[in-house]
Amino acid sequence: MIVIFDLDGTLTNSEEGITKSVQYALRHYGIEEDISRLRRFIGPPLSRSFMKFYSFSERQAKEAVSVYREYYSEKGIFENKVYPGIPELLALLRSKGIRLAVGSSKPEVYVRKILDHFDLEQYFDLIVGSNLDETMTDKKEIIEKVIHELGRDEKTIMVGDRIFDRNGAEQTGVKFIGVTYGFAGPYEFDGVAHTAADTKELEETILTM
Repeated sequence: MIVIFDLDGTLTNSEEGITKSVQYALRHYGIEEDISRLRRFIGPPLSRSFMKFYSFSERQAKEAVSVYREYYSEKGIFENKVYPGIPELLALLRSKGIRLAVGSSKPEVYVRKILDHFDLEQYFDLIVGSNLDETMTDKKEIIEKVIHELGRDEKTIMVGDRIFDRNGAEQTGVKFIGVTYGFAGPYEFDGVAHTAADTKELEETILTM
């Protein structure tokens, strides 16, 4: 079995760092936004969100990502916390011989820093993230890279908290578990066969699939 974990909203609660970084970037353009409205930036590629929610041009969106990273790389990356039970879950899965990977749309350099900071890197056979130039941000591409590196196991599962994780799993033909303790909006997991409300339920779901 191979289990691929998303990072934000699945392994760690990154809301504070991401939303503060977006707020910082928007202020660069004279936009004051309530931080509670910025949760929608968690999950999809940043430039896409700046264009979708604030009608930025492609050039403006790329610039906004650079401004975002001024704050994120220094402060926001560590305004973050591991969900309760995650280290124990990862240790248990490893003890059962299950291969583990991280597949995130966040730049891989940040993914590795976060996992190292929280001492989670030790549990994973492979870590895959996007590039800093915002290429390879699509979850389908990320899952495909994991499969290319680790092989396609009879039971390969993507675990994530957003519709992007669900779509990537469907597009690559792997199983999916939606964690409802993350940042999913209404209806994102409608029709999903397997969901988990906490890490204990996630453990039970993985081991019975």
